[in-house]
Amino acid sequence: MIPTRVNTVVVGAGQAGLAMSAHLRDHQIDHVVLERDSIAERWRNARWDSLVMNGPAWHDRFPTRHFDSDPDGFPGKDEVTRYFEDFAKQIEAPIHCGVEVTGTTALPQGGYQVETSQGHIHADHVVAATGPFQTPVNPPIVPDGVVNQLHSFDYHNPAQLPDGAVMVVGAGSSGAQIADELLRSGRKVFLSIGPHDRPPRSYRGKDFVWWLGALGKWQMKTPPAGREHVTIAVSGAYGGNTVDFRKFADRGMVLLGMTGAYDSGVISIADDLAKNIADGDDNYLGLLAEADAYIDAHGLDLSPEEDAKIIGADPDCVKTPIRQINLAEQGVTTIIWATGYVQDFSWLKVEAFDANGKPAHNRGVAKVDGIYFLGLPWLSMRGSSFIWGVWEDAKYLAAQISNQP
Repeated sequence: MIPTRVNTVVVGAGQAGLAMSAHLRDHQIDHVVLERDSIAERWRNARWDSLVMNGPAWHDRFPTRHFDSDPDGFPGKDEVTRYFEDFAKQIEAPIHCGVEVTGTTALPQGGYQVETSQGHIHADHVVAATGPFQTPVNPPIVPDGVVNQLHSFDYHNPAQLPDGAVMVVGAGSSGAQIADELLRSGRKVFLSIGPHDRPPRSYRGKDFVWWLGALGKWQMKTPPAGREHVTIAVSGAYGGNTVDFRKFADRGMVLLGMTGAYDSGVISIADDLAKNIADGDDNYLGLLAEADAYIDAHGLDLSPEEDAKIIGADPDCVKTPIRQINLAEQGVTTIIWATGYVQDFSWLKVEAFDANGKPAHNRGVAKVDGIYFLGLPWLSMRGSSFIWGVWEDAKYLAAQISNQP
């Protein structure tokens, strides 16, 4: 049974909710964590089978618990799920699974009424810890019934798809990894590439996550102007390699610019592939240059890696970009939309949002008393949506709650 009165309700039992519970427990704050599905549900059932973490185990973790595997390895989704389940047991988190929050409203006497599938809870504080991966975005470009269409959220492995070529739209971490897996399975693959950052997997003996820390990039408070929604093409798959779209093309993948309109079986393709690839190269080389400067400034003994600065020749599909894809002629039977997510706070019926419907907050503290947000990208810094980053943000929010009368 869920309680009817509690100091703090945390909604969501993923990495954000568990981090929040740990810090609330440290402050001896009475709380519950409500989860409509199961602990770490997104890792458990909303990822493809072969997914691994994009950062090494030594980095992407809570500071109070290590992964059991190689610290330099990239744990798979099942290991990550077990990690969070074990952590929940370690901190004795008061989690109630199978409880859906359907509404949250302010009470005249103060506090909030949290409506759930198992009754109401009166809470002084509510933490929205539902994370950034809530509602998949499927652009309404290709009509239903033309080909098989699914979001990366629903992709599990190549065997689930009908025979034929696959078009993957979106070349961030998800799109790049799924396209690579499909190519390795023997499929003909088209990959539609938009603006992206393309960091090295490692450079001069240090993983790129180490470099982001050394260069102060994890602690950036706001994204660079014009780069707020740029995806990152990085992967820990197959032991961890730098994502290189030219090498994908050398192996037979067909690279495309951004996907445009659909008409009578044909998808138009923007003439921006070369620019998107070049901008990704600039991001990559820029990070290498910053790393070199940091090494020189600090006198670090890290072996040079000049070969990493060599950019390969553009493949034909970049030099002579394809501007249209006739799905039938190319044998495309499936489109996978790796096009991200939108946040859904429809259950939070309070004045905690700006004119565009986005959470209005300062470091996760909403503009209305007693409401908090956790686990969102750029909540307080670049690292806020990562496992270690959400831990730091949760620590801050727990202190804010503890200081309330």
